Amino acid sequence: MTTEKTIDIQGIEPVILFGPYDSLLKKIRNEFSDIQITARGTQIILRGSLEEVALLEQIFGEMIFLANKHGEVLDNDLNALINLALSPAPRQQAVHHGDEDIIVATSDYTVRAKTDGQRRMVAEAASNDIMFAIGPAGTGKTYTAVAIAVAAWKAKRVKRIVLARPAVEAGESLGFLPGDLAQKIDPYLRPLYDALQDMLTAEKLKTLTEQRVIEIVPLAYMRGRTMNNSFIILDEAQNASNKQMKMCLTRLGVNSKAIITGDVTQIDLPKEVDSGLTNSPKILKDIKGISFVYLDKSDVVRHKLVRDIINAYEIHEQK
Repeated sequence: MTTEKTIDIQGIEPVILFGPYDSLLKKIRNEFSDIQITARGTQIILRGSLEEVALLEQIFGEMIFLANKHGEVLDNDLNALINLALSPAPRQQAVHHGDEDIIVATSDYTVRAKTDGQRRMVAEAASNDIMFAIGPAGTGKTYTAVAIAVAAWKAKRVKRIVLARPAVEAGESLGFLPGDLAQKIDPYLRPLYDALQDMLTAEKLKTLTEQRVIEIVPLAYMRGRTMNNSFIILDEAQNASNKQMKMCLTRLGVNSKAIITGDVTQIDLPKEVDSGLTNSPKILKDIKGISFVYLDKSDVVRHKLVRDIINAYEIHEQK
């Protein structure tokens, strides 16, 4: 059944909604090639099947909300909206960019939970002291975890943030990399720095790092320490052994929280070493105060091809 829907965009600059050189509009047209989309003055006219027109109306509605609320619609915002709209999971058919989705806000940057999986991360981190976020690449696990930790620090619920990663050699040898130890491990820790730099100014991040309010360290450096009044994030936890996972979790001190993130499909450990992340749900599932959030390809907020890549590998592995 063919239908037609008119959306009013009066008061919004078309370049905000459609992107520079209509880049956002072109992306929508590519994804919904069976729908005729006509931009005329202050109106968008949609013609096509009832179901797809309804999905597009939802996407444009969210884009209009972002344009009115924040004065911009980012490419990643549109990617998330399209991914959620096209997801087969009924729970993913609606996304709301209201104030309740804001995780942390600064004078020039706001981080929002964009998917149901990310919203579950926020909710579970608030009600549990340890939360595991397990899911494929591109679902925003690390970024959301860092935002939750920064929000807790800004609200003075913790005094410091400790971010750790296992320095596992993914096909490369640390010994052959140039520089001292700090320079050698920097590539492993760089994604954590990148996330923080989106939420804190370079000067603020430098000051907090020098004062050790924020620490970004290899997992091995946490041995023997007790983290009081801290927010601990263990990233890429699929590359932590059982012993390392136990060591990390038992660092938790008074008034501290921890988020463990990882992707069990990307384990770089030697075959004879079990991943602590794959075993944790079986070992810890009955402990009150520890929760597990599982994200999937419907939570992917990177380029739309990431979801297709994940899906293709899942099919291949099943075969």
